Amino acid sequence: MFTKRATAQAPKRCFEEAFDSKAKVETQILLDNMLELSGEEAKLPPVFPSQVTLVKRSHVKTEPHSGHVTRNFPSLHRSSLISRATRHGSSTETKNSESTKMGKRSAEEEIPVTRSALKTDADSVPLLKDHIDNEQDVEMGEFEDPYGDDFESEEEIIELDSAGEEDEGMEEEAAPGKIEEVDEKKTQQQAAESTLYLPHRSKPLGPDEVLEADPTVYEMLHNVNMPWPCLTLDIMPDNLGSERRNYPASVYVTTATQASKAKDNELIAMKLSSLSKTLVKDDDDEDEDEDEDEDDLHVDPVMISETVPLKSTTNRVRVSPHARETGEYLTALLQENGEVQIFDLAAQFKAFDTPGFTIPKPSKKPIHTVRVHGNVEGYGLDWSPLINTGSLLTGDCLGRIHLTLRTTSSWVTDKTPFTASNDSIEDIQWSTGETTVFASAGCDGYVRIWDTRSKKHKPVISVAASKTDVNVISWSDKINHLLASGHDDGSWGVWDLRNFGGKEQPAPVAHYDFHKSAITSISFNPLDESIIAVSSEDNTVTLWDLAVEADDEEIAQQRKETQELSDIPPQLLFVHWQRDVKDVRWHRQIPGCLVSTGGDGLNIWKTISV
Repeated sequence: MFTKRATAQAPKRCFEEAFDSKAKVETQILLDNMLELSGEEAKLPPVFPSQVTLVKRSHVKTEPHSGHVTRNFPSLHRSSLISRATRHGSSTETKNSESTKMGKRSAEEEIPVTRSALKTDADSVPLLKDHIDNEQDVEMGEFEDPYGDDFESEEEIIELDSAGEEDEGMEEEAAPGKIEEVDEKKTQQQAAESTLYLPHRSKPLGPDEVLEADPTVYEMLHNVNMPWPCLTLDIMPDNLGSERRNYPASVYVTTATQASKAKDNELIAMKLSSLSKTLVKDDDDEDEDEDEDEDDLHVDPVMISETVPLKSTTNRVRVSPHARETGEYLTALLQENGEVQIFDLAAQFKAFDTPGFTIPKPSKKPIHTVRVHGNVEGYGLDWSPLINTGSLLTGDCLGRIHLTLRTTSSWVTDKTPFTASNDSIEDIQWSTGETTVFASAGCDGYVRIWDTRSKKHKPVISVAASKTDVNVISWSDKINHLLASGHDDGSWGVWDLRNFGGKEQPAPVAHYDFHKSAITSISFNPLDESIIAVSSEDNTVTLWDLAVEADDEEIAQQRKETQELSDIPPQLLFVHWQRDVKDVRWHRQIPGCLVSTGGDGLNIWKTISV
């Protein structure tokens, strides 16, 4: 609360009167007495003519924040929007009990220090006094008027400094006009602060802006810087148990680099441990969750890594889903030079949890290399989730798909490819319910269903999913007749495979065009059949809940209260920002945990929405 001093308006009344010499003397005596009472030394600065100024004072608390000025964004449905923009400079943060909002501020913005002046006439010297000292201003505390017991008010202080005789005739209506002008600017600023940031309609970030995560909507968020950008990643199954929800958490990840020189590329296996909960709670929530303090203890994350040198950029890496059961961490790499290398990373995995263990040299070399693609690179790669001995599909940019099986003594690749066109195979997914069925996505816009028992090596069903490239697909783990596809125009959809094979062109059971740039990855949540993660070239990863109905009363109420939600699909749960994001994977043993890779490294994150 601020105290309003009468000195702000008393001079104005004096300016409207003509003082005679006697009045001036009496006024100067009164001022001298007031200075003696307040302990001030009567050393007065010279008079400088100036205009009447209006200063609207407000309390702003500043805290250091990594040298950025922050712009927050309110949450979407179920507290979902999670990004905020930052600009280099000082930081200003504001909390709201219902949703965290962030405002865009200039990097040069400073908190004004305002002084008031008391002047009796045009020839006299104004008396200057700081309203409050620095500590009082920061703490927003009350202060006492040194000039006497004047009236107090909780209203904002409007200070008027005289500019000399030429301004003495100023009308009193000028002050309210200035107040309205300042209030209007404040209203416009608040409206700008409450604007939702959405990649498909918000202004692009400036050259000095980045997006930072809002810590109030992440249960966990960690970033791992990499020596080179990584186009792909996969999560290594571990022996720490399923349905893990306690903190600190541990995650095993493998990825491969895209170095500027081919000889500098590496396969990197990592153990990321001591991943603490990063959720920032409101004051009210802290009282309710005192019993969970042990889980919230902050510890520094620990990373242990093992590398294997490579001779080419890796387009896609996949780890066998049976690694935990078999003990063989079969890891396939589809490389830019057309080779498909298969490594067993069991020794690297053991080294993470066995101090002093030395990795044998053979473990740093591939156990098998598939060369049937020649020097043609590709992107389609997948291990069968139902054949634990090792069944691998690979697709290249000439539309060829090859099947590689593991026998008791070696690996065998079928030299006769599965083909339907000469267009590139962008993604391959094994069926989660049938051992011989798989799906492919291609640059011709088709999603095709294949059967490895077919002697003709032709697709069983072909469906035109998009007028542009179909970049990625995902087969549901929980409902094996659902298949999701992501397209080059930014749209994505979910297909019911039971509708395939009819005379008419099937329609997707769900279709969204929220993203305006190409979809780079799509993945069903393996632990929740209705949740899907989608990454896009618009630098975002979105989480969707297909179980949400459009006519839900809560959704309707939110749209009514917030106009900005009118064109946002109600199924959208969360928007995560990551520069140049290329791949995103769900952790099968930590519910809701995702790992994504982009231009700024790896993100390990878990939201409050899933």
